[in-house]
Amino acid sequence: MFAVRIRYLRKSQGLNQVELAKKIGVKKQSISNWENDNILPSIEMLVKIADYFQVSTDYLLGREALPHQDGIYLEVTGLREEQVRHVENIINDIRNN
Repeated sequence: MFAVRIRYLRKSQGLNQVELAKKIGVKKQSISNWENDNILPSIEMLVKIADYFQVSTDYLLGREALPHQDGIYLEVTGLREEQVRHVENIINDIRNN
């Protein structure tokens, strides 16, 4: 679940892996490994990621359905990758207008 959540959060912020890596002080390879579900971050890094995205560690680990912060979140479970990208594009278009 962590892999899905961190990829979603990164993309929702319009960041690529290199940009996120710089912001949280790791190498791009760490982001790639996390998103490909190869490894999990340390507890300290998990907290840093949660703080950066303003979500709980339980959200990142899949123990909560939605992050605890003000705002509206769309549940995209069950959508194909192409459909999720389409929804993201619509949201980004609305934000930019």
